[in-house]
Amino acid sequence: PFFFPAKLSTPLPRYEFSRGPNTFASHCTCSVKDKRWWCIWCFSPVGNKYISLYVFPPVGLSENHSLTYIYTGLSKPVGLPGIHEFTAMGLLDDKMIDYFDSENQAKIPKQEWMKTCVPENYWKEGTQSRKNKLQWFKESINILMQQMGQNDSVLHVLQWMVGCEVEMQPGGKLKFLQGFWKYNYDGDDFLYLDNKGQEWGAVNYVAELTKRKWDHYWNAKGYTKNYLENTCIDWLSNLLNCGQQQLRNTSAPEVYAIKKEAKVKTNITLICLVTGFYQKDIIMRIKRNEYILTEKDGLISSGVVPNGDETSQRSDHVEVLKSNLSLYTCEVIHEASQLNVKVIWGKKLFL
Repeated sequence: PFFFPAKLSTPLPRYEFSRGPNTFASHCTCSVKDKRWWCIWCFSPVGNKYISLYVFPPVGLSENHSLTYIYTGLSKPVGLPGIHEFTAMGLLDDKMIDYFDSENQAKIPKQEWMKTCVPENYWKEGTQSRKNKLQWFKESINILMQQMGQNDSVLHVLQWMVGCEVEMQPGGKLKFLQGFWKYNYDGDDFLYLDNKGQEWGAVNYVAELTKRKWDHYWNAKGYTKNYLENTCIDWLSNLLNCGQQQLRNTSAPEVYAIKKEAKVKTNITLICLVTGFYQKDIIMRIKRNEYILTEKDGLISSGVVPNGDETSQRSDHVEVLKSNLSLYTCEVIHEASQLNVKVIWGKKLFL
């Protein structure tokens, strides 16, 4: 019967930025001030049409963590470099940790620490699990096309996203916040499990048929609820502990308090910059005599942006009068690397 997920022996993919009208990217990032929203995209070469598959919010504050797996299957080859009929990626706190595609057919680590954090048979068994899902996606797409009266003249896309989000409690215990288990077909929601893992939501007649099959043939709700609230969290805890241990062994982020001439000759621009951190949750403040400056005071933030070496950076800046004698401070707090730094520009801001 259509849509029986392959057995999840391990928890289960974001990829690179969209590169233009003739390319395909598994996802792109859309910065919304200091927060980041992830947009999953598929490019159909027929009619130069972009299909938005998923948009979901950032993990949240520094004590929230997530483990997400995303599978994407195409109905046929698209003939574009780097674009495969099937891809699977695992993400820990928005950072890719493993990857699989239908061309290479091997589950591989995307972080150095992943090579030592998992059992010896993890990659071999994970590769076989992904191969099973590759076959399942092919069969499911064919069945969906038949049920919807579609043919192979245009590209069709099936995507599955599954994962869990937790909150770190005092003492390191993880509290379950929500799970997500959803399917998307050709840019539209298809079938999804609510946040509490209690009910399946079907958005059309074909999805309703699938829902009935699941309810009849196997305990879909019980299986997925147990995976999201137990198996997924166990893996999240283990991977998080291992990844954070690596972060503790790396050098601390670098913080700079920079001043430069502004376009207005009587003003100066103060820049607070931190670079070289892994976990994206970071607190940055520019203070004037202990008062925290905001957008209302003219503060502008870059948000967290990638460096290109798996680390990130962020810079905030504000323009002030050169004659201002207030005490300006750049403050950066990054709990993952145990960084808590205050840098003072000084009372006289003349260059």
